[in-house]
Parts: sequence; structure tokens; C-alpha cells
Amino acid sequence: MAIYNISTDGITKVPQTNFQTNGILERHHLQKFLRDKIEIISENTLIISEEFADWDDSRKRIDLLGIDKEANLVVIELKRTDTGDHMELQALRYASMVSTMSFEKCISIYQNYIDNRGLNKDAKEDLMNFLDWDTPLEEDFASNVKIVLASADFSKELTTSVMWLISKGIDITCIKLSPYNFNGEVLLDINQIIPLPEAESYLIKIKEKNTERQIAIESTRDKTKYLFNDKLLGKGRLVFEVVKHYTKTNKHLTFEDLQNKFPSNLQGSTGVINTLDFVNQKYSGSKKKRHFVDNDDILISADGIKFVVSTEWGIGNINNIVELARNENYNVQEK
Repeated sequence: MAIYNISTDGITKVPQTNFQTNGILERHHLQKFLRDKIEIISENTLIISEEFADWDDSRKRIDLLGIDKEANLVVIELKRTDTGDHMELQALRYASMVSTMSFEKCISIYQNYIDNRGLNKDAKEDLMNFLDWDTPLEEDFASNVKIVLASADFSKELTTSVMWLISKGIDITCIKLSPYNFNGEVLLDINQIIPLPEAESYLIKIKEKNTERQIAIESTRDKTKYLFNDKLLGKGRLVFEVVKHYTKTNKHLTFEDLQNKFPSNLQGSTGVINTLDFVNQKYSGSKKKRHFVDNDDILISADGIKFVVSTEWGIGNINNIVELARNENYNVQEK
């Protein structure tokens, strides 16, 4: 897409240039400039480290490491080339390396970044304010790692790889940085090319559908039963009984409290619990509500909110609930 200048003389095309010709370097210029204007390529993101390399191989460095409003880590890789130079492979490696980071470790990393830049801020306080947390929610931290690739352009091989990764559930975005020369100044045109903004909601729905299909497939393959409170239960019923028991023994908890205890990432696409009103509205007209919605299965929180438990459980996510239950000293046995 070309850029044009409108003047009294008419419309003239602004010539496109490249970063190399203008002496713009990846680390000393692009990275330095974008870290303080990160919303240009990654909205609602806070940069917590630059040239991050907290592992044995110091040659492997994340250009910029951030965190988004949902407490997901964001790996940002920058290139000034017109191919991307296999940056998706680098970013995947880095994403896997940081995926196990704890919130306390994140605070330490961010404080080092703040101190190195002389920003005179407290890392924990700044992170808590950014995330809008009153108290640290370790279970909500880094449930996903997002990837942002920003380059002058991308090769067909790279874009094909990225589209395949997206289809497999990887949260990855490609941002094209196009420099132009205008009256001796360098202008920068920034466009998200993958996924196209208008297609993002569609891709999210496809991802959720694929997750649900995979859970259903895995459920049919795995016939494990669970003994809990003298009941022999399948996966969905085990989750229901655990949530019901926890609610009954913690009668003071609001629905928000229960959501914090059973965060949606433990399940995947539908979440562990949802309000009855939400489920009735979302699945209006559908025979399958994907939740236990019979009258005897409807639960009520301390603040009077009726809620229901998801039925979408398989071998890929049931262990999240089993682990949570055992951490509460609940006796859950596999049969």
C-alpha cells in the first residue's frame, strides 16, 4: 500500500525506503524507540525487560519482553529485514523458555529493567497497578505467552508458518514496519498483517471450537473414573462435585471469589464456572448448553449469583482440577 502526499500541486507518491539506507539499526534504534511506544505494535502491553537472557546461553536474547493486561507474557521480536529471517522460530523458542516464569520472578526481572534505565519506580507496585490487581494472583499469571513479530516485511515461508501456528492455537501477530522518505524525514507506516484485524474474532472462535473438539475426542479415548466423596465420577461430574463441595464449605465466598479460585484457564474455552444468565444468553436456542444446567446442578454464591459448571472436560484439562482439589486436601482417587 503506497502513501501519498496531498499539496496545492496535487497528489504525489511518497517514496518508500528501507531501514538500512537510513542507518536505522535494530537494537540501537528500532528497539530503543519502540520500547517506549510499544502500544504502536502491541496494545495494552508493559515492557518488563530488554535484551532478556536469563538462561545459560547468553546468545539467545528476547528483544523486548512484556506483559499484557491479562497477565500474559509477550515476547516481541524485531527485524529490519524484508524477510523476517526465521524470527518465528526464535520467538517460539523464547516463548517456551519464559512460559514457566513466576510472578515473583517477573517482579525481579522488571525491577532490574527499571534500575538499569534509572526510572525510579517500584516494580511490584507498578505491575500491580498495570494489572489492576489488589493482591498478587499467581494462578492467573502467565497462563499464556503471546508473540509479536515486527519486521520491514515477511517471507512467504514465514507467513505460512505463522498461519499454521495460529491454527494450532499459538497467539502470534505479525506487524509490518514500512519506512518512507518525506522531505528528508523518515515516516513509518505500521500495519498488522497477520492476523488481519477484521479476522481476529473469527480466528478466536475457530480456536475455541478446535479446543472443544479436541477435549471431546480425548474424553472418548480416556475412560478414567474418579472416586470423590464416596462417588465414582466421570470427568465432568468430578469437576462439578469439587466446585460444589468447595462452595458448600466456603459459604462466605462471592461469585468473583469463586472465579478467582477456579480461573477459566483451568478449563480452556468455556471456563470452569459461568453465571446461569451468561450461559442461557450465550447458548440461547441451542440444545447443548455445555454446562450442568439442571435445577439440581445450579449453584449459588454468597452474593446470591446463580452459576453453573462446565461439562467440557477431557484428558487435556482434567488434571488441572484434580491438582487443585488435592491442594485443598480433597481425596481424589483415579479408578
